[in-house]
This record gives sequence, structure tokens and C-alpha cells, in this order.
Amino acid sequence: MNSKHIALISAELNISARQAENTMNLLAEGSTVPFISRYRKEVTGSLDEVQIGKIEDLQKRYKEVDERRAFIIKTITDQEKMTPELLGKIEGTWALTELEDIYLPYKPKRKTRGTQAIEKGLEPLAKLLFEQQEAAPLTAAEGFLNEQVASTDEALKGARDIMAEWINENAEVRDKLRKLFTHTSVLTSKVIEGKEEEGAKYKDYFDFSEEIHAIPSHRALAILRGESEGFLYATINPAEEDAAEIINKQFVTGNNESSKQVEKAAADSYKRLLRPSLENEFRALTKEKSDAEAIEVFAENLRQLLLAAPLGPKAVIAIDPGYRTGCKVVALDNQGNMLDHDVIFPLEKNYKRDDAEALLKKWADKYDTAAIAVGNGTAGRETEEFVKKLDFGKKVNVFMVNESGASVYSASEVAREEFPDYDVTVRGAVSIGRRLIDPLAELVKIDPKAIGVGQYQHDVNQSSLKQSLDRVVVSCVNNVGVNLNTASKHLLAYVSGLGPSLAENIVKYRKENGAFKNRTQLKKVTRLGDKAFEQCAGFLRIENGDNPLDNSAVHPERYSLIENMATKQSCTVQDLMAKEELRKKINPKEYVSEEVGLLTLEDILKELDKPSRDPRDEIAIFEYAEGIHKMEDLKVGMTLPGVVTNITNFGAFVDIGVKQDGLVHISHLSNRFISNPNEAVKLNQKVTVTVLEVDPSRKRISLSMKDNEAPQAGGGQRRERREGGNNSNSGNSNRNTKQSAPAPLNDFQAKLAELKKKFN
Repeated sequence: MNSKHIALISAELNISARQAENTMNLLAEGSTVPFISRYRKEVTGSLDEVQIGKIEDLQKRYKEVDERRAFIIKTITDQEKMTPELLGKIEGTWALTELEDIYLPYKPKRKTRGTQAIEKGLEPLAKLLFEQQEAAPLTAAEGFLNEQVASTDEALKGARDIMAEWINENAEVRDKLRKLFTHTSVLTSKVIEGKEEEGAKYKDYFDFSEEIHAIPSHRALAILRGESEGFLYATINPAEEDAAEIINKQFVTGNNESSKQVEKAAADSYKRLLRPSLENEFRALTKEKSDAEAIEVFAENLRQLLLAAPLGPKAVIAIDPGYRTGCKVVALDNQGNMLDHDVIFPLEKNYKRDDAEALLKKWADKYDTAAIAVGNGTAGRETEEFVKKLDFGKKVNVFMVNESGASVYSASEVAREEFPDYDVTVRGAVSIGRRLIDPLAELVKIDPKAIGVGQYQHDVNQSSLKQSLDRVVVSCVNNVGVNLNTASKHLLAYVSGLGPSLAENIVKYRKENGAFKNRTQLKKVTRLGDKAFEQCAGFLRIENGDNPLDNSAVHPERYSLIENMATKQSCTVQDLMAKEELRKKINPKEYVSEEVGLLTLEDILKELDKPSRDPRDEIAIFEYAEGIHKMEDLKVGMTLPGVVTNITNFGAFVDIGVKQDGLVHISHLSNRFISNPNEAVKLNQKVTVTVLEVDPSRKRISLSMKDNEAPQAGGGQRRERREGGNNSNSGNSNRNTKQSAPAPLNDFQAKLAELKKKFN
């Protein structure tokens, strides 16, 4: 274990060296983040999943720095240019940018203006001028004329090219300029001439500038996307005079004709070499920072979506609504297995409507249906209203289900494997029903990017996005726990220590040998060894098995400890789990040992109190406002119920039942100031909103969650800017949840004036 890495990580994360080292050791042994955070609290000092994940990332980063450092040392040593002072500088930094700055003068170069000038014999002239002692550069240049250098002007120009590269390769000046860029550079964007109409969605950025350290990620990504699509031209630069002052202060040391040559070389170096290099660097840094923020937003949204309240194991009827082609309808048992499928036409005012009613009533009785799931796509509201009016002779709850990504699943290899004999329409309806029963179990089958809860997800670094989202899925799956006897291989694959291969082997074993009776049987699964068992066992649940602890989050390595507790209470483990008075008699301090500390014991007692508890909320029925089906039904000032469907840095999108989500800008999410929308709302949260503005032509709805926000005289004040571009939600859902942030203030003020005139 690298002691320098340990020190760096502990300092950066503000944890002890022991915590960092122990966690790194566990990771090196093959332990997973969920396992470490839940079952090794004494070892890590109760580090959570986020901290452990950061340790993993930082360790990887420092290894990459070490590898680059070793390469640089070898390259410079092979050039026979290594000195003790240079080696000390290389070994003394952990910043890749600083490392590259040190390496730059020794980096093998392609043919440049400077190298060409050196080949012409002008390096001695450049050195002479750079010292700024020569008062007559023109006279000095005459001594360097040859077949390749025809004039003194050419000689001086070549010397300046050489000096420009020396200035560019100076680590100290690059560091100073980098600080200038960090604190004062401005991101500026202009529209490309002739692209005004075609790139109208980027209108806010046709003449835009904002300091780079303050610009929000969504604006930076919008500008970068506009540039990549050929509508905008963007630059990142500080004031040129400030940069010139820094360079001249360091290199222009005299006040003669040679100094003027150095000053010219410095200006050329900045314009031609330093500025483009640092601008590219800061473009990359801005993109990286914006990516990280956007990925964090996406990851948090995904976490909330995966942990949405489940209906639970109940039989359901699922409907994928449609007009012309009808509604695809399936009946599912309590485990999500398909029992029946058909197509109904409940929205046609003829005998087909009666047929639809008859079929749904028949199925509800035949399959003992507890609930009906209706997809929220095209015709969803109308279908929901039809179903709610039916009398099933018993209570059958109706739920509107977000179907984003259902079409992606239905056309996927996973769906084809599950339902090889059915077309995509049937598979899509099945996915809608399963999302109601258990959203987590169904959504893990879909690429998270297709679920539609992100912000600029197609623009960010795809490798970083995948890594982050995979971590979220793993965290959610292991946080909830997985039923070993009913889980699909797709869900099992995310369990700590398993993966696709072992998940498939578990399903195969289950088919050949029947349901698992205890966790120990896992060791009989092909290729599932002791390490994999250690990592996965605590996250897998067995209902009605041989040991009641197998249906809890207690790890098998602690079963003997609990049996000892039961023995001391003169009862069985089952009694201990069932009777609170017995558990209250347990003094956890009596069971502290070298292996088990109070943190683990407290977790165990909590689990005995509520074994196999589901951390997710209970599902609640939600109803849209009656008579509101399309944007044209909306009026400014209306107060409506809605569901939060997406959260971005600049606000939250809310489904109010009109097939177009409205935006609650961050300034309208709360009566108090908030810097992050997650302070006010969560995904799938039921909220009440007020309509501020409706613009059917641009498919924009502006909403507010503030108290007493109903606009007077046609509108309320809004202090917000359109965040530009497109929110770029992913997914192939029929309903449109893609909407940019609100229109700019001047647009709104014009509309407000019109409304005031109308109402007055």
C-alpha cells in the first residue's frame, strides 16, 4: 500500500490515515463498496458509500499520476537531461497539470517554427536577445545570415520564434497564467453568422459572457453543445492585458532594443501558444466540472427513481394506452409473470368500448387483480379516466405509471429473451405493470440514460456517467435487498459480489433444484466461492426459509453471535426477533469483541427489530385535476396537483397531466432561498403547483410551488433566465418531457405587459 497515497487521500477527504488505509486494503482484497459500508464499519470508522467510492476514485487517480511520473522520469533520463533538482520537482507534485508543465521542455516535438529556426542556426541569437544585454539586435542578427536566413528581419523573426517557445515551456509562467484563467477568465459565446434562425433554441447565447468560475453546469453544457452543433462560437479567456503583464513582468527585464524583441516574442507566445493551450485546458476543465455536476444530478434523480415506492407482490393489469392502434393490455401475477394479453379500444364510443370494459372486469375477477397500471404516454389520461369509472365489484386501485424507457426495454435483448414470442407492444405493457409492482426490479433492465431523469446526459463523459450510474444502481439494489428465490438474473447481477455470470448460475441452480431454503446453499452454486458468498449473502433474502435470519440483513458471519444472544435469553432466534421485550434485555456492550464493535451490534439489533424492512416509502394513489388534459386547458393562476418527473440544477419538471411537463424554476420552488432543487423536492414527489405561464407554440409551461403565487393581473414576478438549449431528457416515451428553462426576462416582461393590458 502506497503510504503517500494514504496521506493524500486522508487529507483530501478529511479522514484519518487509518480509515483510508483500511478501506484501501478491503478494496484491494476484492470487497465491494456496499459490503464495506454495511458490514465493516469498525474497520473503516463508519465511512459511507460515497466516501468509500471517493477513496476508490482517488486511489485510481494517484496510480495514474504515478504511472505518468515514471514515464516522464524515464523519458528525461534517456535524454540524459535529468538533474537532482529536476527529479525533485517531478517527484514533489501530484498534480497532472504541473507534471506536464515540468515535462513540456523535454517532450519530443513535432516540427515547429522554433525548431526550424534552431535548424537554421538561430538559437545563439535567441539566447543573446533573451539576455537583453545586446543594444543593437539588427547588427547582431547580421552575424547569423546564411543560405537559409536571407535577411536580418528573418533572423530576428526566427529568434523570436525560439524565444516564444521558451516562454511557452516555462512552468512558472504557465502556473501564473493558469491562476489568472482560474479566477478571471470569461466564457464568451457568439452566434455563427447565418445560423441565427436555425440555431434559435440557443438564442440566449448568441451574445453571451459569464465568468468561468461562476457559470452553472447547465449553461456551460448548453453553450458547448451549441458550439458542437455548429451554431455558436465560444472562447474562454481572461483579459489579454492582464496576461501580457504577467508574461512581461517575468521575461522583459531590460529597456532596450533586445527587450523589445523579447516583448514581441512574449506577445506572440501568448497569442499563438500559451492562450490556445490554456484555453483548451480550461475548456476541458469546464467540461469536466460541468459533467461532474450534471452526472451528480442524474445520479441523484436515478437513486430517487429506483427507490420509488413499490406496490409490492400483487396481481396487476397493465395498460399501454393508445388511440388508433388501441391499448395494449396484459395481466400479471404477483411476481410480474404474464398471464394474459390483448388489445382493447376503450376510447372509441361504440361496441369496442363495451368490449374493453367487459375484458377488464373479467380479468380483474379471473386473476384476482389488486391494481391497474396505466402508462402515462399518449392517451394515458383518457384511459385512466375510463378505468376509474369501472365497477369491479371490489377495490381495484388505479395508478398512472411513468413509462419513460419502456419502449427501450421492449426492443432490448433482455425483453426478447424474456418474451421471445411476443412483440414490442406486449413487452412494453408488461414493463409498465412490473414498474408498479417493483420499480427497482424492472428499471435495472433498462439503460439508465433511457429513463429520462437526467440533464444533458448525451453531452457528458459517457464513461464517467456509466460508472456513476452503475454505482447508484448497485447501491439501491443492495440497500433494498433482493429476494433470492424470485429475483431475475438482471437484478441479481447488481448484488454485491455477484455480477452477470454468477447471477445466471444462481437462476440456473434455482431452476434445477427448486427454491433456496437457506443462504448456505449459495455455496453449491457453480463458481460461487467463499469470497463471493461473503460479499453477497447479507444482501439476499429468503422468505420462509430454514433460518429466519436469512430473511434479514444480518450477515451469516454473525449468526452465531445472535444464537448466543438467544441462548442467554433462554429463547429461540425466532422468539428474539418476534418479541421486543426480549431484545430490550440485551446489553450490546456484553458482546463487543475484537471482530465485532458497537456499530455492528447496533445494526444487528435494529435489524432484529424490523427484519427484511423495505427502506422505500409506501405507495400512494395520485389523481390529476379533472378536466385538464392538454395545454390548451391550462389558465394562468390555476392551482393543480402534479408529480415531479425530473430535477435539474435550474429547477424541477412537474407532470400535471397535459402530456407536457411544466418547469418550476429554482426561484419558484420554495418561499425561502435554495441553492439546490433537491432541498425542496424529490423525484416522484406529489406537489401542488400554480400556473405562471403557458406557451403552446414553444411547448412551455412555467409553474410555481411558492405559497400565494397565483399571478395577479395576469402574472407574477419572475426573476429567472432561460437556461438555454434543450433539457435533453432521454427515452423513447410518447409523452414529451423535454423542455428548456423559462424564457428570458425581457420576453416575459413583454408577455406580462400584454396580460396586464388584457386584464385591466
